[in-house]
Amino acid sequence: MELVNAASAIAAELARRNPPGSAVACIQFAESLAAAGDMQEAALAGFVGVVDAGREVQRWGFPSTRAWLRSRLGMREARAKERLTLARQRHRLTDVSRRWATGELSVGYAATIADAVTRLDDADCRVAENILLGMVDQGCSAGKVASFGRRIRDVISERDGSEPVPEDARRGYEHSWIDSTRSLDGGRYIKGWLNAEDAAIWDGTLGPLAKPAGTDDRRVLSERMAAAVTSVLSGGHKATKVTVICDLDTLTGGTAPARLTDGTPIPAEQARRIAMAAGVSPLLLGKGYLPLYLGHRVRFATGAQRQVLESLYSTCAVRGCEVPGTLCEVDHVHGWALGRSPTDIDQLALCCGFHNRWKHANPTRIRIVRGPDGRHIYRVAAPPDAVIVRPPPWLQAA
Repeated sequence: MELVNAASAIAAELARRNPPGSAVACIQFAESLAAAGDMQEAALAGFVGVVDAGREVQRWGFPSTRAWLRSRLGMREARAKERLTLARQRHRLTDVSRRWATGELSVGYAATIADAVTRLDDADCRVAENILLGMVDQGCSAGKVASFGRRIRDVISERDGSEPVPEDARRGYEHSWIDSTRSLDGGRYIKGWLNAEDAAIWDGTLGPLAKPAGTDDRRVLSERMAAAVTSVLSGGHKATKVTVICDLDTLTGGTAPARLTDGTPIPAEQARRIAMAAGVSPLLLGKGYLPLYLGHRVRFATGAQRQVLESLYSTCAVRGCEVPGTLCEVDHVHGWALGRSPTDIDQLALCCGFHNRWKHANPTRIRIVRGPDGRHIYRVAAPPDAVIVRPPPWLQAA
C-alpha cells in the first residue's frame, strides 16, 4: 500500500504541474513516463487477476470483473476487456510478463499477444509467445503482430482438423449467416457468423442478459448466452408461464418444498426466487385438492408505467450499473410479497436481472435514496467483513 500511495502521490504532483516549454525535454519526459506507465499497468494486471480469480466483485454487487473495471476504475468497454484479458493470460505468458514488468515491453504489445493466445492451449501458447515476441524484437508494429496472431489461430485450427474460419470472416464480416439443424432428441444445433453490425446488435441485446446471475451462478458463458437467447425469443417473463404449487408458509419463509404440476419438487428458497420474478395467483383448494377459488393480485407494471420508468431510468437503478433501462426488469423498491406492496409508479424502479435478485438476497446491503427528479438510486454497501484501506493524510492533502 505504501508503494501504491507513493505512485499515486507522484502522479498527482506531475498532473498538477504545467509541462515545460521545451519540446525536446517533453519528448524525453513523455517516453520515460510512458515506460513507467507500462510497468504500472503490469502491476495493475496482477491486482485485477487476483480480484477476478477470487470472484470478489460479486460480493460488492458487481455482476462481473469487467463491470467493476468500467464502474469503479472508469474504463471504457474496450479498455476493460483488454485489461481483463491481460490479467487472465499473464500467468501463461511468462516471458511477456517478465519483459513487461521490467519495462522492456509496452502494454500495447503485451495486450496484443495476450489476445492472440486467449483460445490456445498451454503448449501452443508457449510456441505462439516465442514467435510473436520475435516479431516484436524485429520491430514489427502491434498491428502486424495482431494479424500474425490471427494467422496462428487459423493454422492451429487446420492442424487440429477443426472448422476453418468462414470465408465471410476473411472478406471482412460482409455477410451474416446462421445454420440450424434439429437433433434426434428434439433439440437443435446452431452455428453461424455475424458481421460487425449484427454483432453489435447481438452484444448490445444479449451481453447484459448473459452476465452471471449472482455469486452462486456456476454456469459458463456459453450456457448463460443460451439462456439469454431463449429469454429474448420468448419475450421474457411476459410470454413464459410455469405453475409452481406451494404453501403460503413457503412463500413467507417456510421450509416446505414446492412442486411442479408433474410432481417435481422445488426447494422452498428456489420457489421464492421464482415468485419474485413471476405473477402470483393464489389458488384456494378444498377437500381432495379441488379448486374452490382462483384470485389474482397485480404483480407486473402496466405498459404505460414501464414507458414512464424507461424515460426516468436510462440504466439500472443501481449506481454504476450500465445495463440499459430498456433491458431491465421492473423492481418494487420496497419489495413485493403477495401484493402487500402496491404496484404504484412512485414505488417502482428499473433494475437489471442480476441486481434485482442480488437486492432480494442482500437487503441489508442496499441503500435507497430518492433524487429530486423522482428516481430511486440504489447504492451497494461494502461487505461487512471488507477492510477499507484509506490513503494516508499526507496523500489526501496532496
